[in-house]
Parts: sequence; C-alpha cells; structure tokens
Amino acid sequence: MFAREAGAGERRTVILLLDGAGWHTEPGLRVPEGLRLVYLPPYTPELQPAKHLWQLVDEPIANRHFDRLADIQKRIEQRCRDLEADPHTLRENTLFHGWPQRSIPN
Repeated sequence: MFAREAGAGERRTVILLLDGAGWHTEPGLRVPEGLRLVYLPPYTPELQPAKHLWQLVDEPIANRHFDRLADIQKRIEQRCRDLEADPHTLRENTLFHGWPQRSIPN
C-alpha cells in the first residue's frame, strides 16, 4: 500500500530508509517494483540527527500519567515549539552545528 500511495513503480523509484529494527522487515518480504529498501548501518546516529532529540522530546512526558491521548499530544507539541525556539539546544544535541536553520517563507 505504501508503494502504491507513494507512486512507486516502473517509472518512479522510491527509496525507503530504515534502521535495523527487526519489525521493519520480515523473511520473504516481497518488495514491490519501484520501491527500494535501504537499511542504515548500526550505530550511526550522525545519519539520524533526530535520534539525539528523543530524550529532549520525551522529557516532559516520561513517568507521567495522562488521561487522554490528546493531552500527551499537546504536551509534545509544546515541547517541540520550545525546542524550535532554542536552536542552541538543538545543535548541541544533534552534533550538527549548521542544523537547524530557520526557513524564511517566500
């Protein structure tokens, strides 16, 4: 279904980047034409800068009880806005000193 929705096929190749988690594949998996699975090598956090951010995003919800899923979502959204306003923290935790850069709307 992913390949179909992404338009993968004879005329278009879609590359899906995956980490090595066992649940991302299964033995005998049939990969449709036009879809190419590329697995990251183990222990390459520099290729996934967001991995460094999970501890920052999880911080306001870890070991806390929420009555509704919407409450968790609101808290995570607020945390993301707080982090966006603090590029220094993002750079320090991703080890990429040029990322993120604010985009200027056209």
